[in-house]
Amino acid sequence: MRHAIQLAATLLLLAAPAAHAQISSPQIKKDKKQPKENLEWLWQYAPPPADGRETQLVLDQRFRPFLEQYFTAPQTFWGNPKTGYKTLAETALDFLSVPDKVLADDNRYLSITGCVFRFCPERGLIWVDHNGSHPLVVFAAIDWIKDSRTPDQSGAEYTLWVFPNHPIDPDHIPAALIHSVARWTAHPPQGNTQIQQIANAILVDPDGTPHQIKPAAIGANTFTLPPSTEQKAQP
Repeated sequence: MRHAIQLAATLLLLAAPAAHAQISSPQIKKDKKQPKENLEWLWQYAPPPADGRETQLVLDQRFRPFLEQYFTAPQTFWGNPKTGYKTLAETALDFLSVPDKVLADDNRYLSITGCVFRFCPERGLIWVDHNGSHPLVVFAAIDWIKDSRTPDQSGAEYTLWVFPNHPIDPDHIPAALIHSVARWTAHPPQGNTQIQQIANAILVDPDGTPHQIKPAAIGANTFTLPPSTEQKAQP
């Protein structure tokens, strides 16, 4: 395991709240119903038409507040200890600053993809499950392991960071999320022909607790494109 990954995971553990007992505070009324969270506005940016209006989505005035509401976990891979790490919401925005696609599945799931401005090997995915009153929203980031080969070389390695807004059991990851990650990682980044090799995958709880998981457990590098699609992916 790369030293950088070990350091990042350790920092996340240190950043996690120490007082979990606060969650069961008697001041919280368990019978009080929380209002339904409405994310229906996201659907207008999904196909049809054939290509989703991903740029308009990122520019929508509701997009930044959406990121700030759902992505609050600490992160220690984007930034550095000296200058400080960005918030997870800021990180998600950076990783979608060059919009890619908006895809809808089963009239329930939405996948929003993009990459970092001027460095598309750093890629982001936001996945939304619209079912229920409190949607499951996940931010995933493909981050280049800097002590591996450069992104333009074969054999470069990456870490997949996964941040759900609700805890996900590492042994019971939603099948629809696995499918979306598999489809996403099957395509090379913009301007490249190399499929990114995910060497590590870390699932991070909303409180910042990291869980090392096998990349294939969340679908990374498991999706095989049809030959015709693979040809289209070439420049």
